[in-house]
Amino acid sequence: MLRFALTRALSLALSLVVASVVIFAVIEVIPGDPAAYMLGMNASPEAVEALRDQLGLNGSIPERYISWMGGMLTGDFGTSYTYKVPVSELVAQRLNVSVPLALYALVLSTIIAIPVGLIAASTRGSVADYGIMGATQLGIAVPNFWFAMILVFIFAVTLRWFNAGGFPGWDAGLWPGLKALTLPAVALALPQASILARVMRSALIETLGQDYIRTARAKGLSRGQATTRHALRNALIPVLTIIGLQFSFLLAGAIIIENVFYLPGLGRLIFQGITQRDLVVVESLVMLLVFAVILVTFLVDIAYAAVDPRLRKPR
Repeated sequence: MLRFALTRALSLALSLVVASVVIFAVIEVIPGDPAAYMLGMNASPEAVEALRDQLGLNGSIPERYISWMGGMLTGDFGTSYTYKVPVSELVAQRLNVSVPLALYALVLSTIIAIPVGLIAASTRGSVADYGIMGATQLGIAVPNFWFAMILVFIFAVTLRWFNAGGFPGWDAGLWPGLKALTLPAVALALPQASILARVMRSALIETLGQDYIRTARAKGLSRGQATTRHALRNALIPVLTIIGLQFSFLLAGAIIIENVFYLPGLGRLIFQGITQRDLVVVESLVMLLVFAVILVTFLVDIAYAAVDPRLRKPR
């Protein structure tokens, strides 16, 4: 197990190095001078040059990369030119929205997907199974921002049960905060629930064909009892893997949803940083999100290996 963990940790470190190089290179090839863009067309050359010095844009590419990575490793993400505050402070503020939103969507996705996948597997080949598979295919095919707009039209504009956007802050209370995150969480959860339900169905169908399930049926258990008592627990192993990966996706991939609902989360901060050419914010946030995705993947691999010893064996 220790060897497996060390191998995965080395892979994580290499992935982070490659990701940092790619992120830095992509930011570097963006056309235009960020300093001139920030100061506007009427800025004097002296002011532009002074801002370039302040942002560290006059150094060589290797120097800027090493300086940026050194700051990331020490927790110094730099200072946002647009907001005039440290990027770490901005991240801490926006995590109060993005993390609860991702967790809320993940809980909704799981609550929807597991019973739906269980029903589809238990009624394989029936009208209910075909209907569920058709609905999940639709959920995968339709982008989540379309779900978001439909939800806004129905529940905010027509029924007026929820606000169309904005976030009151957790200081206003738990229920107002959760209410503001409900429609965005549902919009994020529906496509993920569709994926998870299909995985759940496939895992259950495969598990139900195992010998120990046939033995349980031969001992007198009904199909439903054999499914819930024996098959479900083993079928949850790949499902838990997908759930772990979905959390990192929901945390890093909610940019469009946060902008649709005007939520002050990490996704909206990245979008604002791009439009304002605030390179310090964009580079640091993208790298942090990549780190979060890789770290969650690493933890999922370790948990999966702990449950299934076959994965620990070297190939």
